[in-house]
This record gives sequence, structure tokens and C-alpha cells, in this order.
Amino acid sequence: MTKPVLTVTLNPALDLTVSLGQLNTGAVNKALSGHLHAAGKGINVSAVLKDLKHNVIATGYLGEDNHSLFHDFCENFNVKDEFIYLPGATRINVKISESSAQVTDINLPGLSVPPAFWTRLKKSLTLLTANCSAVILAGSLPPGLNSNAYAELITLFNDCDIPVLVDTSAEALVHAVAAKPTLIKPNTHELGELTGTTIQSESEIIAAGRKLVASGISNVVISDGPNGCYWITQNKVIKAVPPEMHVISTVGAGDSLVAGLAHTLVNDMDLHQGLQLACAISAHAVEQIGVGIMDEARLKQITEQVQLSEIHEN
Repeated sequence: MTKPVLTVTLNPALDLTVSLGQLNTGAVNKALSGHLHAAGKGINVSAVLKDLKHNVIATGYLGEDNHSLFHDFCENFNVKDEFIYLPGATRINVKISESSAQVTDINLPGLSVPPAFWTRLKKSLTLLTANCSAVILAGSLPPGLNSNAYAELITLFNDCDIPVLVDTSAEALVHAVAAKPTLIKPNTHELGELTGTTIQSESEIIAAGRKLVASGISNVVISDGPNGCYWITQNKVIKAVPPEMHVISTVGAGDSLVAGLAHTLVNDMDLHQGLQLACAISAHAVEQIGVGIMDEARLKQITEQVQLSEIHEN
């Protein structure tokens, strides 16, 4: 049996996704629909990985007062639940999705993690990673953890000889990069924050990505929304551009991309083929509410329409 992929979500949330025509601030808004579901970047990645036929173990922290939707998620997707439960309730985030595809996020800080629970998680991760094919660290850090928490975990995994993928931002990403994970996936805004530069052009994206590769990150994947994404390694710069999509919601598109990248590394796929598929999975996510491969025939169609190119130095 294929070794499972481990997803780590330290600051999950119950997402209340609200759809409406247009958000009018300071006024009463009538929603078209609303949906409360288990979420967090690692949770979303887990769902897509299951659709890609991977065995998945999910861990991190949950509030013991309202974990039922996460339990249901693991049951429904056949994800092995290795979460650690904290006193209190998991936060609820609100995502307001307008008909224009603009999304407004209102994110709460999450449960504070006491030192004893951090120690407990690290001990658990040491055991779990012994039988995994990859580890994905995804999302923000909750209160109670230092900004170098992901860096601590990356160092913990150094002897495991498995890919470690990181998808986070701000100071957590800065510290994670210093610990040299296998792959990071910043968007252009996060890339600018990380490198202290203003990213406004393709050449600036590539230059910043190459700088990160030179610092010791083997794989830097940079997402630029509908303009596509770049997979930069020591020897290659590959660009994938999705077809024009009818955007319903961008929530989960980045997480879908991460799942596709993990799928590529775990299966030792050709990077061109892997980025093409990952880009298509991300594009498929924006034409639906929620994450996952809802229609395999549609995904195949999008994949065939993704434009691939390899960019060479002048």
C-alpha cells in the first residue's frame, strides 16, 4: 500500500461561506446561500489529495467543543484523524463571496496552544512521519506558537528523507524558508514580502524565485492567479497558464495547487506534467464552491488547455 501523505493544520477553522450578489458595508445584506464546513488549508489539501487517490493522515489542533464537522470530514473522505484536541472551540471564519467573484475574508485568531500541547504534537509527528511519503505544513499559526513553529517542524523532519511542503505567509514563511523545506508556494504578494521587493513583472517573479532556490529551497512554486504559476528549480523555470475560467469562488484554489504539487513529488512525476495537472486542479477549484475534483472529465479538459512553457535565461 502506498505510504500516506501527512497534512498538518495548526490553525483550522470552520468556514462559513456566504454567497451574495454584492456586499454593502454598513447595511443589512441578504445572502443567497450559506454553508458551514470544516476548513483550513491543510484540510482542503487533504480533500484534494483523496480525490487524487492518496492515503491521507490529517493532524494539527481542533477545539474539543465543536469538532464534529471535522470528524465528519475525516469519515466522509476516509482521512485518518490524528488531530489533538484543545479545550474550547475551533474558530469560525467568514468568507463572503460576491457574484463578481470578489471574496472578503473575516478570519478569527484561533485557539491558543499551550506549550505542553506543542510538545505533544511534535512527539506525535515524529511517530507519524516515519511511515509517510510527504508532509504538508499549511496555513497560519495559532496564538501561543512562535513564528518559528514551522521551522521547528521542518528541522524535526530532516532525518525522515521525505518531501516537506510549506504553504504559509508572513513571519511564519520567513522562518520556514530559513529551515529549507523541499517546496514553498508563495503567491506574488507573499513573494514580495518574503524577498523585500516589489513584484510587478514576470522577470521579477523569476528573479525572486531564483534567489530563493539559491538560498537552499529545492522547489519554489509561485502562483500569480489567472496569470498562471511558475515552478522554479536550480535548472528549470516552468510556467503554466490556465485557460480563462468562469470564476465562482477563489477559495481553496491555492490549496488545490498545493495538493497537485504534492502529488507530483510523491509520484516522482515529470515537473512539466505535474505543474500542468496542479494548475488545472487549481483552475477547476475556482469554478465551484468548495474544494475537490468534482468532475474528472472536466479536469481532463482543463488540463489539456493549460499552456506550458519553459523559460530560459537571456
